[in-house]
Amino acid sequence: MTAAHGIHVIDTGFQRPSFDAAYLVVESGRGAFVDCGTNPSVPRLLGALDVAGLAPAAVDWLVLTHVHLDHAGGAGELIAALPNARLVVHPRGAPHMIDPSRLLAGATAVYGEDEMRRSYGDIRAVPAARVVEAPDGFVVDLAGRALVCVDTPGHARHHNAIWDERSRAFFTGDTFGLSYREFDTTAGAFIIPTTSPVQFEPDALHASIERLLDHAPQAMYLTHYARVDDVPRLASDLHEQIEAMVAIARAHAGRPDRHEAIKADLDGLYFERAQRHGCRIDRARFRNILGVDIELNAQGLGVWLDRAARA
Repeated sequence: MTAAHGIHVIDTGFQRPSFDAAYLVVESGRGAFVDCGTNPSVPRLLGALDVAGLAPAAVDWLVLTHVHLDHAGGAGELIAALPNARLVVHPRGAPHMIDPSRLLAGATAVYGEDEMRRSYGDIRAVPAARVVEAPDGFVVDLAGRALVCVDTPGHARHHNAIWDERSRAFFTGDTFGLSYREFDTTAGAFIIPTTSPVQFEPDALHASIERLLDHAPQAMYLTHYARVDDVPRLASDLHEQIEAMVAIARAHAGRPDRHEAIKADLDGLYFERAQRHGCRIDRARFRNILGVDIELNAQGLGVWLDRAARA
């Protein structure tokens, strides 16, 4: 699928169709990927080059929003196939691309060894000489087109959103939530926030969303999934839900079945909001689409509660 301004949306094939996107930005015969999916995604990204009429040697950059494996697991394999490309990543994420052992250990603790083998395979390190650290405000020059890295913690402390002045849009990684096309209605897109099992920080996420709005973006390009418009409404929805999720977590903080209780309330929160949005998906399909995200959001809230209790 191709969008305006030379932005190609690539379905990475991770988990299911229209779940996980990477992007190819083309400017004056040069290319930059934004995020890359997993190892099995790499042939799809190289195929997108064919569609765009670019050779692998014409790609100058792979820009990562953050190093979670659904965004960056295939980085080593992709960089190996792109002879002139350098990898751009938040300074906190750079060591994990050069030596992915800790990243793999953390992901294995969340998903288990079987799922890691099935979905991600062997993660290939990126040579240090090809890694560029991108602190807040770092500008990626794509044939004169500026892609600006904006530090946006909340989902993860090593997260950049990428501002493209040409399209007046952000590539948001996970900072601006999840919006699956199955939930679209005549009212537009439906959106929910996404935590992470290790670094969710609600106050930081609120602030990061506001920082994105400061640029008056006309659209957001989400990893999960693709372009959304009507940005102010979606931002308001995200703020409301972050607060509701925090309230749910606090209400169940002392329960022995905390995780399951949080999951049940998140399921209810999102389903009720989807219905109000005009979604007519039945409960079973709703849970099939959002089940993994609800599980991960509950984990993220639990880790946040535990960290707050230790502070």
